[in-house]
This record gives sequence, C-alpha cells and structure tokens, in this order.
Amino acid sequence: MPKVTLRNTFHVRNTPEALRAHLSQPQSYVGLSPMVVAVKDVERGESETRYTSVERFRFLGLVKYDNMIKVTLRSTPRTVEGEVASPGGVRLDYRFTLNEKNGGTEVEDILVVHAWARPLLGYAARKAREVQLARAGILASRLESTS
Repeated sequence: MPKVTLRNTFHVRNTPEALRAHLSQPQSYVGLSPMVVAVKDVERGESETRYTSVERFRFLGLVKYDNMIKVTLRSTPRTVEGEVASPGGVRLDYRFTLNEKNGGTEVEDILVVHAWARPLLGYAARKAREVQLARAGILASRLESTS
C-alpha cells in the first residue's frame, strides 16, 4: 500500500501536560481538524480510546458528504498517537511528540497517509497536509497561556 509521511513542528506556549490532556480527548478533535464536525461512539479502554469521527466533505460547495472514520487514540507522557481508518481505503497513522522547550511545548506532528491507489494517496495527502498545517494554528489559539 503506497504511503506518504508528512511532518510539521511548531511551538505552543503551554505545558506538554496541557497539550497531552487536550489531545487525549476525542472531543478536542472537533474543529482541530477543520473537516471533523463530530465524534461519537467513544469507548475508553485501559490503554486506548476508540471512537468514530465524522469528517465532512463538500463537493463543488454544494454536495455534503459525512465520512465516518474509525479512530484509535493512545497517549504516553510524551506522545499522543493513533490510527485512523476511512471506509474509502485511506489510513492515517499519527503521532504528536511533545517536548518542553522555550517556556512552552515543541510539538512534532507526524502523519503517515496510506491509500490503496496513488491517485487517492495524492488527494488524501494534500488534504491531510492542509489539515496538519491548520491544526498548528488552531491548537496554539486554543491552548496558548498568557502567563
């Protein structure tokens, strides 16, 4: 299965613990990815959380399609990571590595996008990169402390 790895590193003026707490909650992803409009069917286990994320696409500005994707989420003291499986044959593995730096947190956001066909991979990777870059600003605006 073809894949593409996407990386983005950015800084947020808050603690790694605050970012980990936020990124460990499924509800936090609503709006964090501009395409995610809801989460449902949250099942919390001992070492991971599983849920369905509702990803909304608009085609030609008129036609709305809600893609139900299965998400697995895990966290450790330094990372939040997981997998996403879309019914369209796209998979994403993701990891946020959180390191204390310069009075805040350096976030390394890594996405590995997998798809069954190269044209689909190209489309999915472009969308994933748009989301990844937007997420840096959204996360900073949500969590930056003023102290």
